[in-house]
Amino acid sequence: MVSENSSPSTRTEWWRVDTATLHARKQELEVLKRQLDAEQYTILAELNTRGIRGCSGHATLAALIAEDFHVSEAEAKLRADRVLALHPGPGFGDPTPPLAPLTFAAAAEGAIGGGQIDAIIRTLDRIPSHVPEAAVRKGEKALVDFARHSGPRAIARAGRRLLDRLDPDGKEPRDEDPKDARPELRFIKHRNGTLGLAATLDLETYARLKSDLDPLAKPHKAIDGVRDSRGQDERYGDAFTDYVRLKTTSRNLPGQAGEATHILVTMSYEDLISDLGAAHLDLVGPISATDARILACDARVRPGVLGTAGEPLDIGRSKRTVSLAQKYALTIRDGGCSFPGCDMPVPRCTAHHIVFWRHHGETRIDNLVLLCARHHRLIHHSEWKVRIARDGLPEFVAPAYLDSTGTPRRNTMHLRT
Repeated sequence: MVSENSSPSTRTEWWRVDTATLHARKQELEVLKRQLDAEQYTILAELNTRGIRGCSGHATLAALIAEDFHVSEAEAKLRADRVLALHPGPGFGDPTPPLAPLTFAAAAEGAIGGGQIDAIIRTLDRIPSHVPEAAVRKGEKALVDFARHSGPRAIARAGRRLLDRLDPDGKEPRDEDPKDARPELRFIKHRNGTLGLAATLDLETYARLKSDLDPLAKPHKAIDGVRDSRGQDERYGDAFTDYVRLKTTSRNLPGQAGEATHILVTMSYEDLISDLGAAHLDLVGPISATDARILACDARVRPGVLGTAGEPLDIGRSKRTVSLAQKYALTIRDGGCSFPGCDMPVPRCTAHHIVFWRHHGETRIDNLVLLCARHHRLIHHSEWKVRIARDGLPEFVAPAYLDSTGTPRRNTMHLRT
C-alpha cells in the first residue's frame, strides 16, 4: 500500500501498487477534479457578476473561457452554461437566483461532474415557468440523487420522466396552417448589457434576407488546414454585421438628412481629454468612453464635443480615419485579424490605432493593426498589449495573469507561404 503523503508520481511507481489501491486513488482524483471544477465555476461566476467586459475585456463569459483556457468554443459554452446555471447571476437590484442550486452543492462535494451537470440543467431549463418553485426543487433533488450513481444518458431519461410529471400536457400543438405574418422588428437591450433584435418577417422578406446573408455566412476557407471555428449562428451574426456595414457605407442607398448613414457620438470635453467618463451614441444611448474610442478607430463617426452645460462646442466632420490605400496595405501585411490564433478574414476586421487616437496616435501603417470585432474590444478593455516589432509585423503581449514572462505572441494563421 502507498501512504497518502507519498503517492507514486510515475507509471513505474504505480506499477508496484496493488489493484485495490489503484481503484481507490483514481476515484479520489476524480472527486478532487470535480471539486476543483466547482471552485473554478464559483470564481468565474464572481467575475461574471462584476462584469466580464470590465474584468477582462471579453464580450461574454464563454469568450473569456475560450480565450484564457484555450478550449474549443463548444467546450467554452458548456462551461459557461454550467457557471450561469449553478450560481446567482447579475441583475437589476438583487441577483437573479440560480437555476440549479442543489446541483452546485453536489458538484462542490465532487459527487457529480460536467456531463451529469449538463444533463440536469438541460432538464431544469425546460421546466415551464408555471410549475411551482417547490416542485422544481423537489425534482432537482431527485435528479441530483439519481446522478450520484448514474451517467448523463440515464439522467436525461430520468429528466424526461420528470418533465412528463411536471408538465403532462407538454407544448401546445403547432398550427400548421401558414399565416400571413405582419412584419415586426424590435430592438432589445438584454440584462447583461448586450443588444439584440427580434423580428417577425413575411415570407418574401425572409427569403430575400436569407438569400443575401447565405453567401456571407459560408465558412471561410481553411488556413493551413485549420477550418472555420465559428458555428452557424456565429457565421450568420457576422454575415448580418457585414450586411449592415455594406448598407451604411454605400453612397447609393438613402441615409439621414440627405447624407450617407453616420454615427453621432457626443461626450463632454472633460471626458474627451481623460481616460474615464461616458459618451452618448445616437440611437443607442449611453456608452463608455472606451466604446466611443473603439468606434473612432475605423468608423464613419461624427464627433460632437459638449461643454459643461451640455452646449455643443464643436460638431466635427464625418470621415473615415483609415484610407482605402492604408486598408489595402494592412490587408497585405496582416492578412486578417492579427490577434494570436484568430482566423477571422480581412472583410470582418477593422483597423485599430495602437497608440489610441485619444493619445494623439497617428493614422499611419506603423500605428495600425487589423482586428476582428471581438479582439478589437478585448484590446481596448483588457491588459493585452499590441505593438509593431522591428520587422514591421504586429505582436501581442498577454496580461501577466496569463503569461508572467511577457513573451510576445504573433498570429501565424494568415502567413503566406
